[in-house]
Amino acid sequence: MAQGRLYKDLHQELVVQQILPTVFDGDDFPGYDKVKLSYHQLATIIHRGKRDWIAALENQKAVYLITDKTNGMLYVGSATSMSKMLLTRWSNYVANGHGGNKELVALVEEKGFDYVKENFQYTILENYNGKVDDKLVL
Repeated sequence: MAQGRLYKDLHQELVVQQILPTVFDGDDFPGYDKVKLSYHQLATIIHRGKRDWIAALENQKAVYLITDKTNGMLYVGSATSMSKMLLTRWSNYVANGHGGNKELVALVEEKGFDYVKENFQYTILENYNGKVDDKLVL
């Protein structure tokens, strides 16, 4: 049996502990080796233009991993200067769920964009300075 209380019954007991100077828009950038984002977290970063994340991803080449948490399927991708770096590459996934990848296009067509939104996780396997040759990244 679930327990809970209704706001109308307890709102008089609540006390404001802190008023933040800005709207909370997610955690700060943790470092490339600790990036582990759900679709919704990634979308928040992109749509709100979270500065520390944007600065960390916009000039970065990378090898990244997309994990389907429901079945363990993995997609390894790369972000190079041809794909306009990691921020642009991941922005494409936020926009349509597949970023133009044929297999992911088929998955989105079969299961829908909401499937991606609920089940995909994004991590960075290797990151490279924007000046590193694309061939090394690939």
